[in-house]
Amino acid sequence: MALWQSEFVAAELQKKFPALKIELVKIQTTGDKILDSPLAKIGGKGLFTKEIEIALAENKIDLAVHSLKDVPNELPTNFKIAAITKRAQPFDAFVSNKFNSISEMPKGAVIGTSSLRRAAQILNIYPHLKIENLRGNVDTRLKKLDAGNFDAIILAAAGLERLGYGDRIKQILNEIIPAAGQGALAVEILTDDFEVAEIVKFLNDEKTFNATKIERDFLQVIGGSCQIPVGIFAEVDDEKISARAVIAALDGKNIVKDFSVTSIENISTFGKNFAEKILDNGGREILSQI
Repeated sequence: MALWQSEFVAAELQKKFPALKIELVKIQTTGDKILDSPLAKIGGKGLFTKEIEIALAENKIDLAVHSLKDVPNELPTNFKIAAITKRAQPFDAFVSNKFNSISEMPKGAVIGTSSLRRAAQILNIYPHLKIENLRGNVDTRLKKLDAGNFDAIILAAAGLERLGYGDRIKQILNEIIPAAGQGALAVEILTDDFEVAEIVKFLNDEKTFNATKIERDFLQVIGGSCQIPVGIFAEVDDEKISARAVIAALDGKNIVKDFSVTSIENISTFGKNFAEKILDNGGREILSQI
């Protein structure tokens, strides 16, 4: 997936600037190396960015491409997100060789996912199902499903579609609130690299940038990471902002969901205010127990 993301951005840059010389540098992150433990047990979002940021700081690369949902909310001052691409499908996908939808699955059927957010929401809606940890890249996860290790797995729909596995999707899970930034790519650069900032700015999609800014503002207040089952999805148009969010207990039994709409004039404060609202409505109690 990381290679696809980098190749996509490289192709867009080459199309815009044909004379630009572009080299892809492959960097394996900690999150890529540790595949036998749930993400929640081995650290936060920085697992997928730390080694890449070191290469940026040492001028070994000029820009980094990340899945935005893997980027920590607070970056070191010497790094910044210079562009966020137009969002692809933001929701999760249900993939199974046995069932056409998650509602068809019988009691005790096994779903594979490494995400506490996905697991908690699924257990809340479908408490009769069993969740088991699933790590690895998209190919590895699909192979484990095909080998019969799981009755179904949950993956980001955008990742499946980008890698040409869209036909494996049996259902888009609109009921499961996605992770902040899901479906969008972030281009990270050094804060003072104004030349690269100028080159990549055409990649930025304003509506996606604004929507994901709200989501990341929300997450900054919540303190969300891989260790907390929290989801947030915002949409922005010319006149209004809408968002829905969830904070859940690990077993899915205790859950707080909320939906909010406001005028576009409130865009700078909406994410943080929405977070305070959901915390006051029971989210804070759930987080204290986790």
